[in-house]
Amino acid sequence: MKGVKIAGFKEPSPIQEMVIPIIEKGEDLVGQAHTGTGKTAAFGLPLMNKIAKGEIERALVITPTRELATQVSDELYHLGRFCGIRTITVYGGVGYGRQIALINKGVQVVVATPGRLKDLYKKGKIDNFNPEIVVLDEADEMLDMGFLEEIKEIFEYIPQNRQTLLFSATMPEPIKVLADDILTTPQFISVVGKDESTTNNVIEQVYYVIDESQRDRAIVKLLETEKIKKCIVFCRMKREVDRLTEHLQAIGFNARGIHGDLEQTERDEVIKAYRRNQIQIMVATDVAARGLDVKQVTHVFNYHIPFDPQSYVHRIGRTGRAGKSGKAITLVSTEEFKELQRIQKEVGANMTLATIDINGESLSNEDNFSTLESIVRETNISELATDFIDSMEDMDYHEFVERVVTLLLEEKRSLSTQIGYDLDAVNSMIDKYHGEQKVAHKNNHQRKRR
Repeated sequence: MKGVKIAGFKEPSPIQEMVIPIIEKGEDLVGQAHTGTGKTAAFGLPLMNKIAKGEIERALVITPTRELATQVSDELYHLGRFCGIRTITVYGGVGYGRQIALINKGVQVVVATPGRLKDLYKKGKIDNFNPEIVVLDEADEMLDMGFLEEIKEIFEYIPQNRQTLLFSATMPEPIKVLADDILTTPQFISVVGKDESTTNNVIEQVYYVIDESQRDRAIVKLLETEKIKKCIVFCRMKREVDRLTEHLQAIGFNARGIHGDLEQTERDEVIKAYRRNQIQIMVATDVAARGLDVKQVTHVFNYHIPFDPQSYVHRIGRTGRAGKSGKAITLVSTEEFKELQRIQKEVGANMTLATIDINGESLSNEDNFSTLESIVRETNISELATDFIDSMEDMDYHEFVERVVTLLLEEKRSLSTQIGYDLDAVNSMIDKYHGEQKVAHKNNHQRKRR
């Protein structure tokens, strides 16, 4: 209780209130709750209480990433330090020796990543470690990262007479199957409301439909205009993280990038600086930010739309934590709009279309060139255009091209009082897309008949 008071808890969160009595009874449990809702204390307090009372001797917590393992271990340490409960974090990338020695000496709580834990069991290094309670934390993220087989193998080494707790923000079918395999008649607890599906209601979700050439300009304008305390900008690829980070740093933003190619020491350095508010903007890939639990993240930006709906859930879950509000902003090109609709449908996200008013500010030469290049590359040549150019014999060809380019640029500038298409424009694009799909379907059908 002293640890709880120092941690600042005054009353239990919904997940804590619902699952602590079940864990105290010794029953297996599947708990569904968004990240940042107090899950660590929800399972940590009762398992440490059991250790303190002598009901069990050992507990194991399995997490998807080293960063999350460190966070969970630190929180358990601070909650349990006054009753002498010792914790250790077990992960790859460092030597085995100290980890094995501490486990075999009888440390009570082990927080581990799947890969290193499986190696230790497989090589017979921790044969005496038989936890009576096992927790799978962020199970859906472990599934997304490809750890399902490692998890199954780990449970072959753990005694059957254990209490097993599984926590997950989402419940895809493979997680339900895993729960059936490793849990015994579990209680199912969810604090995800029926009307909020798999995304968090305290997160305002906004999207901008933009031209591809506007993407950098849009993210810069949003970073300038949103009231950001701390944010994460998600990119799909490592090279995008590096390029965007350099771009943001070059124009004066306090940004750092993080992805899987960085050395672990570099990743730790970035995360520590981010937690200490020495960095305002973290540019990251999905893998690098998995399980990252940082307070005061006010905004999440999807520089590119994620590859799948569950990645969207995990990304936006970095903000709006512990009941606080947050904002998730997604940039989507006209070509990606259908994919956004699929994500909205599958995860039940309540997204709002928005535009960025830029008050007719002048475009840089770089923006102009990018805009023109985009138009040239994306426009199909019409036969009418070819015939018209051939008819302009009395005008110098170079002068003619200059006039056309100038006209294009002026037209584009007239549209540059905002970034992003409004609802009418988006609906027009949707209608055009559906029309093209009908024509394509009809043509395919006719070809098949022929």
